Amino acid sequence: MNRNFLPSPTDASSRRGVRSGAATLALALAAVLVAPSAAHAAPDDADIDDLNGRAEELEETYEGELLQYNEIKERAEQAKEELEEVDEELEGSRSSVVQIAASQYKSSGLDPTLEVLFTASPEDLFQDTATMEQLGRQQAGQISELVQLQEERQEVSEEADKELSEAEELIDTLEEERDEVEEAIERYEAEQVPEEPEEPEEPAAPSGGSTGGTVPESLKGWGFDGATPRMAAIRDEIILNVGSPYEVGCARSSSDDHGTGQACDFMVSVIGTHPSAQNRATGNAMAQYAIDNVDRLGVKYVIWEQRIWHSTNRQWVAMNNRGSVTENHYDHVHVSSY
Repeated sequence: MNRNFLPSPTDASSRRGVRSGAATLALALAAVLVAPSAAHAAPDDADIDDLNGRAEELEETYEGELLQYNEIKERAEQAKEELEEVDEELEGSRSSVVQIAASQYKSSGLDPTLEVLFTASPEDLFQDTATMEQLGRQQAGQISELVQLQEERQEVSEEADKELSEAEELIDTLEEERDEVEEAIERYEAEQVPEEPEEPEEPAAPSGGSTGGTVPESLKGWGFDGATPRMAAIRDEIILNVGSPYEVGCARSSSDDHGTGQACDFMVSVIGTHPSAQNRATGNAMAQYAIDNVDRLGVKYVIWEQRIWHSTNRQWVAMNNRGSVTENHYDHVHVSSY
């Protein structure tokens, strides 16, 4: 008896369907496991560790005052950590959805609902209520989580790229300005004190009263006499041309510019409180006076209202939250000199 039966058309069609379903599943799993990571890969031209190494080489020139870079670096590193956390969650969510598909295929062939999921945009799937109703509640929840995590990853990835790009741009600027900064520092050290303005400065926005020729005793705060000659000249010029509603403090025991007498804090309110509108305007005028006269005075940087302005790149950079009005520089303007 001849036992070599030819497959019937029905059998052949069924086998082709199985092979087709398997192929679809394989492609689907590959897409789910690979596509999201590849779509938002980190840029090849920047890496925070590389930028940190370049920053270390610049610290001597900039006297360790890479304050703007440190602020951006902190945000870039935080964004990187958040991206790694989302990637880990996304990988787990992907695995769960893949298991749904695999389980469905093993039991009854690839569920048409899941086939739609893997061959079309998951976002489009959720627009079809009827399709979603075919899924169990747990399956729908797992797929919903995958879609949400994919969207979250895109947002976090874009933020990480933005911070990294800003950090790289600042390092590029610092490297380009390195020779000029070294020359400027030598000139400032030789001068000791700023050059006199060619014409008397007009008061920018007096508040608390501009004082004429001498600084009143009431404005001399902690470490007032400990300022370097240059910083003392900057301090007095700001007070005499802008005015100050509260005392000004300068030298203190610390590892920053206050420790060397190269910085002063111009208080515009009682410590730990926000200033009035008028005194805030005075703070703005103080900061702007230092910026407008940066080269003549030898101003290194200004900190005011949780931002830092540096003489190198000459723009404001947001600072990270330090947790208090004083640490975030809302109650005083900080001015540092070379």
